[in-house]
Amino acid sequence: MKRIGVVGIVVKGDRSVVGQMQRVLSDFADIIVGRMGVPHDGINTIALIVEGEQERISALTGKLGQFGDLSVKSALTSFEMIE
Repeated sequence: MKRIGVVGIVVKGDRSVVGQMQRVLSDFADIIVGRMGVPHDGINTIALIVEGEQERISALTGKLGQFGDLSVKSALTSFEMIE
């Protein structure tokens, strides 16, 4: 079953991680429905709307969480999408 949720990313400190983050997001483009980024006072925030299997969403947040200058949190709804 697919689930819908939000992944919040805060980019702080060394921005050299952004290129690597973009590659990870490209690898998971199949579950990213929408994306919004907001720069504010030297800290950038990104909100991703995701739809996919819980395991796939967890894999995305796990890969992003490996970068020291990113803070990542996810919130998945209990609503399950029927394919």
